Parts: sequence; C-alpha cells; structure tokens
Amino acid sequence: MTEVVPPPPGLAATATVPAADAPALRARAAADPEGFWLEQARRLEWTTPPREAYDGADFPFVRWFADGTLNVARNCVDRHVEAGHGDRPALLWEGEPGDERRLTYADLQAEVARAAHALTALGVGRGDVVVVYLPVLVETVVVMLACARIGAVHSMVFGGFSAEALRFRVVDGAAKLVVTTDGQYRRGKAVPVKENADAAVEGVDSVEHVLVVRRTGQEVPWTEGRDVWWDDALAGRPAEHTAEAFPAETPLFLIYTSGTTGKPKGLVHTMGGYLTQTAWTAWACFDHRPDDVYWCQADLAWVTAHTYEVYGPLANGVTQVLYEGTPDTPHRGRHFEIIAKYGVTVYYTAPTLVRTFMQWGEDVPAAHDLSSLRLLGSVGEAINPEAWRWLHRHVGAGRCPIVDTWWQSETGAAMVAPLPGATALKPGSATLPLPGVSVRVVHPDGSDCAPDEGGLLVVDRPWPAMARTVWGDPDRFVSSYFADFRDQGWYTAGDGAHLDADGYVWLEGRVDDVMNVSGHRLSSIEVESALVSHPRVAEAGVVGAPDATTGQTIVAFVVLRGGDRSDPTDDLRAHVTRELGPVARPSRVVTVDALPKTRSGKILRRLLLGVTRGEEAGDTTSLVDPDGFAALAADYRELTGTP
Repeated sequence: MTEVVPPPPGLAATATVPAADAPALRARAAADPEGFWLEQARRLEWTTPPREAYDGADFPFVRWFADGTLNVARNCVDRHVEAGHGDRPALLWEGEPGDERRLTYADLQAEVARAAHALTALGVGRGDVVVVYLPVLVETVVVMLACARIGAVHSMVFGGFSAEALRFRVVDGAAKLVVTTDGQYRRGKAVPVKENADAAVEGVDSVEHVLVVRRTGQEVPWTEGRDVWWDDALAGRPAEHTAEAFPAETPLFLIYTSGTTGKPKGLVHTMGGYLTQTAWTAWACFDHRPDDVYWCQADLAWVTAHTYEVYGPLANGVTQVLYEGTPDTPHRGRHFEIIAKYGVTVYYTAPTLVRTFMQWGEDVPAAHDLSSLRLLGSVGEAINPEAWRWLHRHVGAGRCPIVDTWWQSETGAAMVAPLPGATALKPGSATLPLPGVSVRVVHPDGSDCAPDEGGLLVVDRPWPAMARTVWGDPDRFVSSYFADFRDQGWYTAGDGAHLDADGYVWLEGRVDDVMNVSGHRLSSIEVESALVSHPRVAEAGVVGAPDATTGQTIVAFVVLRGGDRSDPTDDLRAHVTRELGPVARPSRVVTVDALPKTRSGKILRRLLLGVTRGEEAGDTTSLVDPDGFAALAADYRELTGTP
C-alpha cells in the first residue's frame, strides 16, 4: 500500500492555500482556467491591466494577457520598496570562500537602476540579447533584472560551460553584450573565466562589448574599446531609473535546452504570462511569507533559478539566500551550515544532491541546527521514494512537507506539484497538476492510459508560462513539442509517467530512458528506485545496453554508501528481483565513485549508455565532474575488456 503523508495540521490551516480553500480553488480553475489565470495576473502590478487572458488563434504560438503592459523589474523590486518594505533583506549572498553580501530591497533597487543606466550607455536596448556568463553572484541577479527593466533579452550561460558552448549561444542569439567575470571560485580554487568568454566572442560581429565583473582579482586579457569593468560601467550612474512598461508578450529571456543530443534549442519566454504563473506558483507551492528565508540552490543559469530563485521569490517580496560554491566545499556540511547560519525556512534542492547527502551519511545534517526549516522542495527529476524519506527524516525532522515539482525549461514554471497545506503527499510522486494546469497520460495514439499504466505525459491545454517559440526556428518548436498531438492541441513533454487511482502523477523518466527487455518496457527510474532502496546504495544510474538476444540488457551503475567497495552484484540483482521481478534484474552492476550529472542535477544516462556501447562521449563540459566521468568510462572498458 502506498504511503500517504498528510499536511501538518498547522500548515493546513495557515498556508497561502489552506486545505479548506483548495477544493473550491481547483474547481474554479478547472471550470474557467482562463479566468483563473487572469485572476492570478492581477496579483502583479500592471501599467495597463489585461482584460483578455488567452489567445490561441495561431496555436501553438499562443499569447497570454496580450493587451496588458507591465515592467518585470518593477514587479520584483520597486513595488515592494514603494509599499514600505525597502528595509527587508532581498539577497543574502554567501561566497564559497566565506565572504558575504546583504542587499535590502532598497539596495537592490538602486543597484538595478545603476545597471540599467550602464546597459543603456553601452548601447543595449529593447530586444537586444545579453548573454550572461557568470557564477552565482549578486551581480548576476542585478544584470538579469536590469535587462528586464529596459526590455533587453537575457540568455544565461552556466559559468562552467566550455567556450564552444558559450559561443553557440552568443552566435545563435546574435548577442550585443556578453557579461562575464575575471574568474570564479570552484571547490576551493580560483578558476579563470574571462579567457573562455574571449574565445567565445572572437570574430562575432554582433558583440559590441564584454562587461567584466571583478570576482577573484586575477589578471585577465583585455581588449581596449570592447571590454569594460562592471564597476567602471556603474560608477556615477543614478540610483533611480524610470522603468518603461512593455507589452506582456515582449521576450524576457532565452533559455537553452541542455544540448545533450543535437543542437540546443533557445526557448523564448515572455514577460506577462511567465511572471504571472511564476509568481503564483512560487507563492502557492512554497508558501511564501514575508518573514521567510528561502533558498533555491540551483545555479542561476538554470531555468529553476530563473523561476524560483529570481523572478518568483522577488515578485513575492521574499528574502532569499544565494550561495556561490559547491555543497562539499570546504566540507560536506556546507549547505546545512548555511541553513543554520541564515535561518533558512524553505530549502529547494535536487534529488541527485539528496542522494549525495545519503551517501555522506545522516551524521552530516545531524551536526547542524536545522530547526528553522518548515518546508522542503525537490526539482530536476523524479525523486525516488527512499531519497524522499531520507530528506523528510534527516533534513526535515519528519515535520517539513516536501514540495516535489515537475516542470521543464519549456513549461517555464511548475506544472505538477503539491499545495503544501492542502495536498497529501506520496513519497516519489509529484502529486497533482496545479490549479489552472491539466495533464494526462496517453498511449501513442492519444487514447488515455488506465490507472497505473505507463504512457506519455502530455499537457492538454495551454498555460501562461509556456515557451512561445524556439529562437529563430519556429518550425523546430512545432516539431519538437506539438507534432505528435497537434490536432488535439497537446504539448508532448517527452516524459513517461503513470497516474494512480487518485490521479497522482508518477514520473518514469524521459521516454528515451525507457528500456525494452525481451518485450517488457521498464523505466530507468523504476529500476534505479529499486536499487536505491537497498541500504548499500546511495545512487544509481540505469541504462538499457544493446543485446543481441533480448534487445536490451540492463546495466546498473551504482554509488555505494560510505565508500563501500565490496562487490554488490549478487546482492543487488537479488534485491531488484524481489522488488520488480526477474525481468528487471540487471545483467551487470558496475560500482562507480560518481554518476555523470549536470549541475542542474540530471543524470546523463545518454553518457552511460554511450559507455556501454563504446562510443566517444563528445563535449562533457556541462558535467559536474568531467574528469570523473572519463575515469568511469576507462574503468568500464577495463572491466568489460572493451576497447
């Protein structure tokens, strides 16, 4: 029988969406989703309030609130200052070496104003693309908001990406300005960054300036007339700036898919619909309150941070923590140390990090005072039940609900997630579609799957935060997301899932992560969850390797807890057999030190599959530890005797 965890009684009564109000809210949203979202749009400040919600005349190129105008930066900063909350902390920033910055909303307003003036002086205006290649710094948030303020389009690029990955985004967006830094701190070292930016913009005619933030104090190459120091650009600029109101469908940012296969897609998100759903879901899912200290630990380049580390929390006037470094620098308790130091109340993390914490052991969080926490969150991929229970027990002390969210770069904001005061939780399930959102699980022919029958997850009606197109390639937008069910008007998520009898959504991973073993379809996540439920296993990555007899055979890469290196093969194969049956039993179990993961927390099963096939990995700069993956591949070749 599936475990059910009800909302804490106190939260059920006091949450932003109380348990007593949730049924009527869901009913109202289901009966009139456009009216529901128009109601949520009114939570924002509009210069011209919208009267119309949805326009799907050119589906899938939809519009939301198109007759309204607003300024996103005013909604995230100025209106809170004007409401008398200028002294409220906005950003509590902690550098990896331990340096700190604290900005109130009034401080942030002044910094964004100066940056907006600086960008304008550099020739950046409405519609120009600004590529931001920075680590998690205060300046990173400031430049995002400054772009939003003047109508420029920001494109965030992870500071650890290669020059080639950065160059693609600069060229694809025809960027006018690149913002970077002299260096960044990573695992206790000052790592150079400016050189990558220089290589990326070399010969790119659209780039007029490179704006450089001083972070590590390293000497960097300099191109006179093109390169400008951030401090010099902002020096003497006014701390006040009159913000223009833009039509709701004005582009706000580009967010590129990971590019793990093929050419990355630059998804376009626009101002009004994105901010409406972002602000409401942040408020409803994370129970945002004026005295919260909120921490989303994603890198600022990921869509998670755009929505739930910048625009969502700031639109709701929340105080939040930003941390520059890695969770094990200078020690494995760094995240828990930060939670205790700042009194973090809401902590939003990723399943892959939770499983890393599990590997390190429960003594690590136990050494810190985590009593300030009242809510936990999970994002990035489906969280397996064992990791859910560990997080609930050892970080949340059994009292903090876990807001497990399903959404994507393409959706812009959370789609399936609990309302923490109203939704009973089931470990491993993202629970129910949020009010105003509708999903279903279907067969390839579009017919609905039965309860507990796996199929394709689709969103069967439009939503405000959805991406509007692929930058410069609208045909790819249609073919990637709407070709399968365009007649029905459904968005294809690319994820497998099933619904249980209560309508709860259980994610089964990417469709291309579904294995076919002797005619039986098995999801990688399903087998991984079975493996992680074994007390010896901290983390697992499962792929279906080619097999002449069965079509595919299951290969499991596992990270053992506590540095255990004894051969677990027989034990784990027997365990999976007991959990899922003999068809799911791995043919090979490979013990590794770490799995190949992006910094957004996703296990790149494609790379693991490539290892089993003897393929070259290609560009691995998006990984947390490219050298570790190279060692994994070498160990696998030695183990199997493959070239």
